Amino acid sequence: MLLNDALTQWGYQVICAGTGSEALTALKTQVFDAALTDVRMPDMSGLDLLREIKKRDESIEVVIMTGYPTISSAVEALKEGAYDYLSKPLILDELHHLMQRLMERRFLRGEVHSLRVRLGEELTVNELIGSSPGMQRVKDVIGKVAVTNSPVLIEGESGTGKELVAAAIHRLSARAKGPFIPVNCSAIPRDLLESEFFGHVRGAFSGAVADALGLFRGAHDGTLFLDEIAELPPELQVKLLRVLQEMQVRPVGSTKAHPVDVRVIAATNRNLEQAMKAGGFRQDLYYRLNVIRIVLPPLRERREDIPALVNHFLRRFNKRFRREVRGITPDALVALGAYDFPGNVRELENLIERAFAMGAREQIALVDLPSLAARPAVAPSGESRVIPTLAEVEKELILRALALHNNDKEEAARALGISRRTIYRRLKEYGKL
Repeated sequence: MLLNDALTQWGYQVICAGTGSEALTALKTQVFDAALTDVRMPDMSGLDLLREIKKRDESIEVVIMTGYPTISSAVEALKEGAYDYLSKPLILDELHHLMQRLMERRFLRGEVHSLRVRLGEELTVNELIGSSPGMQRVKDVIGKVAVTNSPVLIEGESGTGKELVAAAIHRLSARAKGPFIPVNCSAIPRDLLESEFFGHVRGAFSGAVADALGLFRGAHDGTLFLDEIAELPPELQVKLLRVLQEMQVRPVGSTKAHPVDVRVIAATNRNLEQAMKAGGFRQDLYYRLNVIRIVLPPLRERREDIPALVNHFLRRFNKRFRREVRGITPDALVALGAYDFPGNVRELENLIERAFAMGAREQIALVDLPSLAARPAVAPSGESRVIPTLAEVEKELILRALALHNNDKEEAARALGISRRTIYRRLKEYGKL
């Protein structure tokens, strides 16, 4: 109560949690700038809570408090990402100054982030939100391949974040100071593709009033990200393969070849192996691009990442709309968790942005997500029925979480942000025990 009163008096909005599990549950539905935690708690240690918080939201600053300070425990806390380490009994003036420094640091980090966005350098591996097994595998692969110069092929449905992954690889590589040039292969008119990719000399064709470098020469010493690579016509696939083999380009209308040092990262939402078998994509180009393959899981296969993604978008849109939306209501979060998201993370982002645009102020509620609130469920026969009750959605989520975690009730409870006791109680109600 003393901390609550002091922090409230200093102008902070405070949420109290009696245990680490309660804190993690609050983290699912609310946005926090900082967390103050004791080292000793009944259900988990402060260091364990620190690790879990950082997995869910890297941007939250964590302060560890203890009545039994040691140098080794302080060093361990700082290594795990704690902002600071305080001894009890706390000196309020010291805490007050620490909180002021903490908030100043958050402000400066926000300014740096905004500057990086304006410079086109927003995307790093830290912006890949999620701690699900699928996303952790993706992050592990990124860390390993970033230090190489090998081509990378990223596969995944639309909206899963393929450009985020490509940019993260670039920013972690030795090419980070070079250009990162993304290009959507399906957006370039067919008759301009060769000129766009390889450049042209003045007079090469009607309208070529000056020399143009092209994408490959423009990306020299950097990374060229070719999105929707499956949309390239066969004639350009041949020329792209030659460039990848020889690492030199010849502009349209020129007899001179220019050496280039470019890492190519390609992406597609189509099955390239099927396209290759159907004759729509060259086999030799496929194997040239598919040196390292990264498959991004769709959002419906990593639903446990939805709370962290929601918090990420709340922070982003709070800045853009100059709001203080502090979280999302439990029923709205349940509705998001029950939705399959055919548009993946991009669709989730659009839903949250629409809620802001329509006037959400304190929390995102189910009424702020009308496309979900009004969405009828579809029966197997194809006939629409009434909207499921909250209890029905809750049951579906619990059973789905148990199936996903091989009936491990502890893991399922952690993924859903509820206690194991609640899992057992609900299963008893469902007649599953």
